[in-house]
Amino acid sequence: MARTGRRPGNENTRESILEAARKAFAERGYDGASIRYIATSAGVDPALVHHYFGNKDQLFLAAMQAPMDPGAVLPRVLAGGIDGVGERLIRTLITIWESPAGAAFAAMVRSALQHEWMARMLREFFTSQIVRRIIKHLDIDPAEAPVRASLVASQVVGLAIARYMVKLEPLASLPNELIIKMVGGTVQRYLTEPLD
Repeated sequence: MARTGRRPGNENTRESILEAARKAFAERGYDGASIRYIATSAGVDPALVHHYFGNKDQLFLAAMQAPMDPGAVLPRVLAGGIDGVGERLIRTLITIWESPAGAAFAAMVRSALQHEWMARMLREFFTSQIVRRIIKHLDIDPAEAPVRASLVASQVVGLAIARYMVKLEPLASLPNELIIKMVGGTVQRYLTEPLD
């Protein structure tokens, strides 16, 4: 007699879960894609998703093939409170972009510029994994949070494209400390100054 129910874990289970997760996150966003929904789409028990990936954040990072975990990096950015957070964020991102992980981020951005599903995934990555954490920690007015988040993301993505991918001069050759001061100051204004 054949077994019924969800299939047990095997060598293809992890990839099936990742494929279902990519589709769910792209279609429903981070908040709308539950572990249960992803497990059902992959034809597995939710416990297997937890077994392979731990939690939703880790599943999302694996689905994105993110080269770093913002949950491990952002506490250093946020440790000093709101004063100077813009410069600390840009310093951290420059350090990452200039490491081996930078090539993986460049690949993510290139893919997002060519494929709508990857663009949605990248938006979700910036929103749910980076900007939302910063805004929550800094206790910013929730009504203003989406605008502030998109302004910060515009600086981060714009800097990455112009400096590291297009290599726009003289921006590409400016000293890191100057970029950190100038762009970090803009990020700081986006986070703290009145929007009007």
